[in-house]
Amino acid sequence: MTGTGIGARVQRLEDKRFITGRGRYTDDIERPGQLHASFLRSPHPHARIRSIDTAAAKAAPGVAAIYTGRDIKKFVPTSDDLSEDDIGGLICGWMIHSKDGSPMKGSAHPALALDTVRYVGDHVAVVVAETLRQAQDAAELIAVEFDLLDPVVDTAQAQATGQPEVHAGVSRNTVFEWELGDRPGTEQAFDRAAHVTTLSFTNNRLVPNAMEPRAAIGEYDPGEEQFTLHTTSQNPHVARLILSAFVGIAPEHKLRVVAPDVGGGFGSKIFVYAEEVVCLWAARRLKRPVKWASERTEAFLCDAHGRDHVTKAELATDRDGKILGLRVKTIANMGAYLSTFASSIPTYLYATLLSGQYAIPAILAEVDAVYTNTAPVDAYRGAGRPEATFVVERLIEVTARQLGLDPVEFRRRNFVKSFPHQTPVIMNYDAGDYDAAMVKALEMADIAGLPERKRASKAEGKLRGIGYSAYIEACGIAPSQAVGSLGAGVGLWESAEVRVNPTGNIEVLTGSHSHGQGHETTFAQLVCERLGVPIDTVKIVHGDTDKVQFGMGTYGSRSGAVGMSAISKALDKIVAKGRKVAGHVLEAAEGDIEFKDGQFSVAGTDKALGFADMALQAYVAHKFNGAELEPGLKEGAFWDPTNFTFPAGVHICEIEIDPETGVSRVDRWTAVDDFGNVINPMIVEGQVHGGIAQGVGQALLEGARYDSSGQLVTASFMDYTMPRAGDLPDFDIGMTVTVCPSNPLGMKGCGEAGAIAAPPAVVNALTDALGHEHVVMPATPEVIWRAARRPVLPMAAE
Repeated sequence: MTGTGIGARVQRLEDKRFITGRGRYTDDIERPGQLHASFLRSPHPHARIRSIDTAAAKAAPGVAAIYTGRDIKKFVPTSDDLSEDDIGGLICGWMIHSKDGSPMKGSAHPALALDTVRYVGDHVAVVVAETLRQAQDAAELIAVEFDLLDPVVDTAQAQATGQPEVHAGVSRNTVFEWELGDRPGTEQAFDRAAHVTTLSFTNNRLVPNAMEPRAAIGEYDPGEEQFTLHTTSQNPHVARLILSAFVGIAPEHKLRVVAPDVGGGFGSKIFVYAEEVVCLWAARRLKRPVKWASERTEAFLCDAHGRDHVTKAELATDRDGKILGLRVKTIANMGAYLSTFASSIPTYLYATLLSGQYAIPAILAEVDAVYTNTAPVDAYRGAGRPEATFVVERLIEVTARQLGLDPVEFRRRNFVKSFPHQTPVIMNYDAGDYDAAMVKALEMADIAGLPERKRASKAEGKLRGIGYSAYIEACGIAPSQAVGSLGAGVGLWESAEVRVNPTGNIEVLTGSHSHGQGHETTFAQLVCERLGVPIDTVKIVHGDTDKVQFGMGTYGSRSGAVGMSAISKALDKIVAKGRKVAGHVLEAAEGDIEFKDGQFSVAGTDKALGFADMALQAYVAHKFNGAELEPGLKEGAFWDPTNFTFPAGVHICEIEIDPETGVSRVDRWTAVDDFGNVINPMIVEGQVHGGIAQGVGQALLEGARYDSSGQLVTASFMDYTMPRAGDLPDFDIGMTVTVCPSNPLGMKGCGEAGAIAAPPAVVNALTDALGHEHVVMPATPEVIWRAARRPVLPMAAE
């Protein structure tokens, strides 16, 4: 290993430009002749559009154009209302079939509403003007007449008899009724169970709130008939594919998508949004660039939200505390429309992880997805895996208490102990050591000292509790054969290209996208390790579809296991070509050339050629003496693994409650994770810290709330509480390592672990302190204050 290679704690190379204000985000970009867009959004959750009067707005200063759904989409059968364009709507790219075999009930999602709005914030019209203020002022002059319709708001009641239809013809507002698992085997397991634990809970809706709100700039060059979109995207190539093949903006080779520096995503910037479509389309109509940048309240209203599950779950055990079976019934809120990958989140990214770290013989998962008059719901950090872990770890904790068993012992008794392990819900766990993580976490958390800490808290009138969360995640989202068989519309491989210049400098072009993960550092560390070159000679290029060959982007903790594996394969080819070049230059057989620490040498001699010297010789073609060896040094690779990766670990939360105020304080946090081989421990620890913070936020603070009329009442930071530094303790981070066998680097992925593990750890700690089975999320001071005043009943076996 070089000083900057694999395993080194290299400071992030990209941070210098970020902390000095030299990052370049979409909203920093100004194009010549640029216009500004402001969207008129629906104030109603469900209404028919009777008329739109734009006359006063069009007469306002600076207005270049005002567009509605009638301008962008051919849909009215009279020639007077026909648009010259026929731009398609937004799509969902993952097909789910109901248990009866019928396809999911998709629905049209126009970029601008046609005749109906379906959530507060839905796109009614767009004003394009010389300045942003002019566009905003003009938007306020548009007069819209609505016929109000009753909204559907509550997830649990969306399918109830008498509820209005969010989309005409979608009975009971049900997108699909999906099932996974062994129904007869699970029923038999429950029939012979000595004990059954039943819990009902809600996984609260969250708003992503990345540091940088979304933005888009559409540009059109009429001479080249070329479109360019600058946007805040986690996967620009997929955005280009959808905008081209499904929305119909332009042929793929005529559309460039650029995602420059992106200030966080957490899943919400995976998707294609209406604003991107409209800005591109309007740029062509007006022959001028059109820019839109979201305000924070727009982000609250319109960015895809996360979670929002209502679940009933049951766990069956025998008399010895061995798990026999698990039954789960979930209603998953999709919001008003199906977002890009929404249908996969509560199905194949959720139910397939319901086995957790446990050897559960029989599992049955039923998921009903429903439409409501709320913002669309899609992937948010962890995307289905946090919801599954919450179900499993809450059941495990409560079952242990009801059986009178130590929660740690109950977990260890039921851990998967041999690998590979085939679960009843598709996944095949390839490698792990769950008990090792538990043992290490217990030692680090000083569980032996807990009774004394509880006594100290009690002496001060406080309650102290301990909560465990043994999570597992399927990530490295990639195996194309697997996801294709499950309904994905695209393969999820990754690409890379390594270009070595004649001077030995190296450019790595990757289809992965960095929006906070530190790719410019970790990817360069891999190159340093493999080629033995200084880190300052390596440049990582991403985020531009005109520069990088097709790639699938960043989400699902895939950048390391999939993106870096593609780079690794390309580096293999660079070294192989280098051996050939060195062999010709050193006048030796290729098979006699060895490569180590940046040097090509002839075995058994002192003849050697440094990497940079070899690179120069690769471009001096006459040195090859007519051999069949092409000049240059550039190699590409694609990587499509055979399995997901399965990071796992144990998080322990210790919490103290003031029952008089309901205020909870996370006092200690221990996390032991198995991420396989780690490139940069410092960056990995940072990812874990951030994930825990988001998970604690969900458990204690965050919750998107709609009132009964469909208004989002948590549409600003005044009403939606985000975790701050004072809400969190110092984290005690440890790692165990089992090498992943399904990629050449042995990596597993780390970006979502904290957000997956944290919510059940917090709630388990709260219920331990309070002596209750159940506390709702977010467990705000009011929730805890009320819970502290409920009688504590003994947890008896059923």
